[in-house]
Amino acid sequence: MIWGNSGPATYATCYLDDGSEVVVLGLNVTSDAFDASAALLSDAERDRASRFAFDSDQRRFTVARAGLRTLLATRLGVTAEAVELTYGKNGKPALAKAQADSGLRFNLSHSGDVAAYAFSMGQEIGIDVEGIREIANADNIAARFFSARESEVYDTLAPIDKPLGFLNCWTRKEAFIKALGDGLSYPLDTFDVSLRPGEPAEILRVADVPGAQCGWTLRDFSPGQGLVGACVVRTADEPIDSVALS
Repeated sequence: MIWGNSGPATYATCYLDDGSEVVVLGLNVTSDAFDASAALLSDAERDRASRFAFDSDQRRFTVARAGLRTLLATRLGVTAEAVELTYGKNGKPALAKAQADSGLRFNLSHSGDVAAYAFSMGQEIGIDVEGIREIANADNIAARFFSARESEVYDTLAPIDKPLGFLNCWTRKEAFIKALGDGLSYPLDTFDVSLRPGEPAEILRVADVPGAQCGWTLRDFSPGQGLVGACVVRTADEPIDSVALS
């Protein structure tokens, strides 16, 4: 995966082999840039930003949301202020009203001072990014939320590989359920993803369907030093959007 600069130094972009696009934005900006970002937000977004307890979180949300508006505006041929957003029942953002007819689909995630955005034409998409770090109670979390297959692989990892293996699994599962739009209401143990460091990112199974036939494609990417990311995009006309679970 090759990254290239696109505009300001804080931006980098790449195209995945399925035609979708990932853009990474740095959120640590000057006061002037922050003020310019705040001016692009809707009243509802400004209200949401004001609810954060810490100034750093408020600033990150503001810059990330302004970045989303700017990126969407460029692709839609409108101003950032004219972008209209709506949210699904589990909070997944989408374009509203006439702009939805463009077919542009997107998703976003952020970790620390980095935001990552994914864009696709006509296909649902999800993205997640995390900082590589030790996770408190990671073994217990994996045992509780990973699938049986994932837990088995995770338990075989050397201690030095476990933090990255855990976050590989977590970002890939999170990107998938964000693409579905189901949030954590979708049972995490009903699908498998690869997680072993150094191995290709793959969806291995969704319910009883092998990953190669599930209609979704998973890719990993590195949004920066010390970060891991995953992007999932719909690649079939009739993918498994929601598997009947019993």
